Amino acid sequence: MPEQNNKTISANKKARHDYFVLESFEAGIELFGTEVKSIRAGNVNLKDSWCTVKDGELFVLGMHVSPYEKGNIFNRDPLRQRKLLMRKKEIAKLFGKIKIEGLSLIPLSLYFKGSRVKLSLGLCKGKKLYDKREDAARRDAGRDIDRAMKESRMRD
Repeated sequence: MPEQNNKTISANKKARHDYFVLESFEAGIELFGTEVKSIRAGNVNLKDSWCTVKDGELFVLGMHVSPYEKGNIFNRDPLRQRKLLMRKKEIAKLFGKIKIEGLSLIPLSLYFKGSRVKLSLGLCKGKKLYDKREDAARRDAGRDIDRAMKESRMRD
């Protein structure tokens, strides 16, 4: 998870709605110059992205980095797969959990840690529809309680 001195660029709110996040990891990401400039401008979308392991390497797919508007021929494909930088032991551990337990590896947020771009990954289990309803009901009940407490303070 990003600390307070880190600047969050983009967060995947849909991931927390669709999945239970069991564990989170931090990974570096391999980018080109114009991609970093575009990310600094906030032109990135993690909404429908996911991660996969190919030949012992970790990749993020579906992450959209808009082409840099002042860029030139060096702009890359916005939806290209990008390599994630983690230690081989961590990748092997994640691969085992993904294959054996049927979990998914989903990007949760993209942030700067110093001058480097980091990706927060979540080892996730998919939510069923009734889980989503239960979360919504719990959230609504919490809002109702807060509203009632605020009204009681106003009357005093």
